[in-house]
Amino acid sequence: MDTPIVSLSEDITRRSPHEAARMLAERPDDEAVAALGTVNPMIAQQVLHEMEDERRCAVLAAAPIEKARQWMHNQQYPEDSVGWLMEPPVAVFRPQTTIRETIEALRQLTKKAFITYGYVTDEENRLLGVLVMRDLMLGDPDKKLSDVMWTNVFALRPGMALTEAMKASVNRHYPVYPVCDEDRRLIGLVRGQNLFEARAIEISAQAGTMMGVEKEERFQTPVMRSLRFRHPWLQVNLVTAFVAAGVVGMFQETLDKVMILAVFLPVMAGQSGNTGCQALAVALRGLTLGDVSTGQESKLVMKEATLGLLNGILVGLTAGLGMWAYAAMKHHEKAFMLGAVVFMAMVASCIVSGLCGATIPLILRRFGADPATASSIFLTTATDIVSMGFFLGLANWLVL
Repeated sequence: MDTPIVSLSEDITRRSPHEAARMLAERPDDEAVAALGTVNPMIAQQVLHEMEDERRCAVLAAAPIEKARQWMHNQQYPEDSVGWLMEPPVAVFRPQTTIRETIEALRQLTKKAFITYGYVTDEENRLLGVLVMRDLMLGDPDKKLSDVMWTNVFALRPGMALTEAMKASVNRHYPVYPVCDEDRRLIGLVRGQNLFEARAIEISAQAGTMMGVEKEERFQTPVMRSLRFRHPWLQVNLVTAFVAAGVVGMFQETLDKVMILAVFLPVMAGQSGNTGCQALAVALRGLTLGDVSTGQESKLVMKEATLGLLNGILVGLTAGLGMWAYAAMKHHEKAFMLGAVVFMAMVASCIVSGLCGATIPLILRRFGADPATASSIFLTTATDIVSMGFFLGLANWLVL
């Protein structure tokens, strides 16, 4: 491959889809096609999706007919599905074709495509079998493909989520997987390397989306575009922070009378926040890896509630003793009761925080949103409100 094309492909991979599309707008059509043909198919589809309609049409017109047709076909599937990764099947034959004829055809096909397996389909393009090159080379040249093909074929579906496809193929270790529709018609191929690369790209983006940073934002993203991505979530965070502050404001009189309570507000918020973040991390990992399937949500919620209870008791004992010792040093007449308030508030807030960490991503998924997107913003608000609300509410009831 030409060095300029390799360099251009690497540049596309480093950039966000929007920036890559803008960069390719200044390149000749043939260079854009060559570069997009060498990157992960998901990246190529994302870049094509970001192009202006006129530019996209020009690139598709310059591409080989099979590649252009496949790119257009892939766009009808969700971005995180197998359909976006499909490449056109090239080595497709009929069952009555002989091995001799197949080998001669492969000699020509390998000049324009990298071929790992051959595929046998009927007149309606339904997949009948897979051809292994070793069997073709060692078989009788006059034998038909129906005699040497492997009929026990594993195939992916174009609408499968990447996580589901990874779980289905992880123990098979095939370099290439055929993709068939519901009628078993062969509509594309997906390389195993591209499948796992695409899922790795999606997973690597989740750390940013949890904090409101868009998946498409990269180091090279212009400042103003990054601002448009990030700022709305900061405004949302500010609104939720006002809600938490409002809860504290409701107990201003309590804080004025028992100033020692203000010392432990960060302790309550920090511990409950960490409990919620631990539950959130496990929930997101389970959703990402497919461990939390439909019907198992209640098990996840119950587990995190139980862990919240146990952690709350253990942490609450330590925090309660700390409050008792601090209040005793200040010669507060209700030092023991303040310690009990901290203990009870810690247990309650850890339970609720664990429940929030488990349920927030499940709720987001239920409504069709990305479970990782800004989950931490809503979790932080929930844990702050619950922890400080319990703490100050109990103090107002039991201490004053």
